[in-house]
Amino acid sequence: MKDDKLKTGFADRLKTAAAAKQSLLEKMRPKPTQIDPQHDQRAELRAAELAAVRQERADAKAAKRQAAAEAEAEAQAAIAAAEDAALQVKRGQRKERKALSAAEAKAKRDAKYAARKARK
Repeated sequence: MKDDKLKTGFADRLKTAAAAKQSLLEKMRPKPTQIDPQHDQRAELRAAELAAVRQERADAKAAKRQAAAEAEAEAQAAIAAAEDAALQVKRGQRKERKALSAAEAKAKRDAKYAARKARK
């Protein structure tokens, strides 16, 4: 007792094959394009985002340059301060040497004066 549904005629198989082929062709047929209604808005949004990113990068670059310039200025100020401190130390030593020389010269003069007084 076989099913009658399984017994298909040649015409039925041809009709089924044609229907299958037609459905495959329908899948492959190009569909009408749908234009995105927000296309222009999205392009503007993308352009705005790009401008914001570029501005952010430019600001970061400027801040980095400013920080480098400030660091360079601080380094120059530190070098100048160190040179000034070294100069002050040198001047102090020179004053000290001059004061000692003056004291020695005075002591020498006083000794000569005392020797002269002792001879008289």
